[in-house]
Amino acid sequence: MAGAALAVGPAGSVQKTPVGPLTAALDIGGTKIAGGLVDTDGTLLHQLQVPTPADGDRHELMAAVDHVLDDLARLPAWQHVRALGIGSAGPVDIAAGTVSPVNLPGWRSFPLRSEAAEHPAVRDLPVVLGGDAVAMTAAEHWRGAARPYRNALCLVVSTGVGAGLVLDGCLHSGPTGNAGHLGHITVDLNGRPCPCGSRGCLEGLASGTAIARTAAELGWQPGPDGSTTADAIATAALAGDPLALGAYDLAARALAAGIAAAATLVELDVAVIGGGVAKAGPVLFDPLTRYLASYATLAFTRGLRVLPAQLGTDAGLVGAAALARPALPAHR
Repeated sequence: MAGAALAVGPAGSVQKTPVGPLTAALDIGGTKIAGGLVDTDGTLLHQLQVPTPADGDRHELMAAVDHVLDDLARLPAWQHVRALGIGSAGPVDIAAGTVSPVNLPGWRSFPLRSEAAEHPAVRDLPVVLGGDAVAMTAAEHWRGAARPYRNALCLVVSTGVGAGLVLDGCLHSGPTGNAGHLGHITVDLNGRPCPCGSRGCLEGLASGTAIARTAAELGWQPGPDGSTTADAIATAALAGDPLALGAYDLAARALAAGIAAAATLVELDVAVIGGGVAKAGPVLFDPLTRYLASYATLAFTRGLRVLPAQLGTDAGLVGAAALARPALPAHR
């Protein structure tokens, strides 16, 4: 497998000179559109980003994507690019090549894969599309916490809850790219109505937005700065605030129920949790581990491990590149 060689640049700086093919990567979310170049070892060599024009129409949104591709194509290393991988907020449909991100109303059934393929620097390259949670799963299995395991569930717990599956050593995205979408399984039969049309969804109990709502319902009051985010509640929980702890306890219990159900269905070795809510550390992971022991009780689920994700903010771009790895010349 080709990697990257070290070279001494101007003023003694150490730079990586790509050896072998590179993959261009896009990570498209509600607040930013990031781009990067990733080598065959999963190292992110270059990265840049622009704000997402979230209220823009389809043309403004695509213009922002094209701007990132323009900047990437100006890099000298672009000559080594042999594929483009895209991880996008969803829902996505990888069969149709379309995206309909909930927080980007200008894109509904937008043909992102074909539109990106029309960029002058991309026209001769294979373009591979996937959802952002599936991309994170691919990244953590390639270079992160799920790397040693053949069967993994990887979750992004942030404003929403997304997830992806690795089964028998292979990414399992399903026909439309939405397999493993744990955020919209019901974990509370009489729970809150969900914008998806169901009720009691995991996302409605465990996301950062849900944690803030639960804390408010329990009577939690923000500190002097007035912040009611999940981060602020986590800080209060770490300081021992019982209402803040209660909000995270409910989120952890919902996550444990969802993870245990997935493990029972497909037999998992590990659940890897990333996203902003995971930054709460023991406030989330301690009750999650405790509840998981009471939900994952069958012999083949008891050994399930729960680990924090390792790649942080790089996961989106590394994961988008991972989605496109099979399209590289060496993998054909």
